[in-house]
Amino acid sequence: MTNSTRNNPDEFFMLEALKEAEKAFKRAEVPVGCVIVKDGEIIARGFNHRENSNTVFSHAEIIAMDKACKKLDSWRLDDCEVYVTLEPCVMCAGAMIQARIKRLVYGSTEPKFGSHQSILNLFEYPFNHKIEIKSGVLAADSSRLLKRFFQELREQKTLKNNDFML
Repeated sequence: MTNSTRNNPDEFFMLEALKEAEKAFKRAEVPVGCVIVKDGEIIARGFNHRENSNTVFSHAEIIAMDKACKKLDSWRLDDCEVYVTLEPCVMCAGAMIQARIKRLVYGSTEPKFGSHQSILNLFEYPFNHKIEIKSGVLAADSSRLLKRFFQELREQKTLKNNDFML
C-alpha cells in the first residue's frame, strides 16, 4: 500500500475493486469490479460475468451484494459501502437502494447505462433510503481498463472478419 492509498481509504478500496475488474477482463467479460466494505474491512467481492454465466444478473455489484448478504445473514446492508469501478446501471442502483447501502463510491461514468449522472439520477428520487455517493475515484484507471478491453475486442473481431476474406 502506498502512502497515498494508506491515507485515502476510497482509493485503497477502489484499487481492490480494480483487481476484481481485472479478473473479469481475463475471462473476456466487461471489466467491472466491486468490493463491499463494512467497518473498514472488505466483506465481499464481485466481478462481471454475464457472458460466461448467461444471466443478466451477473453484474459485479449484484454478485458482491449477494455475497455480503449471505455473510451478514441479512438482506440489509445499511452499514456497508460499495466500491465499484463503473457507474451503476438502474438494476444495480435499485438493488443498492433496496439493500439500504450506506455509501456508494465509483470510478468512471457509464454513458450508455449509468444511473447516477449519465442517463438519469435514480438516487435523487424520493425513495425512503438515501445513499451517500462519491464518483470519479480512480476514474482514469477504470476508463483505461474498459478502453483496453473494448479495443482488444474490436481487434479480435477485425482479425476474425479478415480470416473470412482470405
